[in-house]
Amino acid sequence: RYKVGKNLNYNPKDVFDIRFPDKAGLPSPNLSSKYIFAMNNDFFAYPNNYNYYVSYYKNTFQHGGISMEEMLVPFITMTVK
Repeated sequence: RYKVGKNLNYNPKDVFDIRFPDKAGLPSPNLSSKYIFAMNNDFFAYPNNYNYYVSYYKNTFQHGGISMEEMLVPFITMTVK
C-alpha cells in the first residue's frame, strides 16, 4: 500500500506523500526518493498490467494503509516540581 521511488506520477489529492523521507524517519534509497501511501480503500496498480491488478484487488480488504497510530505520536512534557 505504499510506493517509494524517484519518478512517481500521482495525484497529490489521492495519496499521502512524503517528499523528504529523512525528515519523517524513513530510509532514503536515493537523494531524490519520495514515498506515497494509499489512503482509504485505494490501492496502487501497475500501468503495464492495470486490468489484472484492478480485478485482483477490487472488493478486497487491503491491510497496510495509514492508521491513526501511525499518524499521531503521543507527546508529553514533564517538569520537576
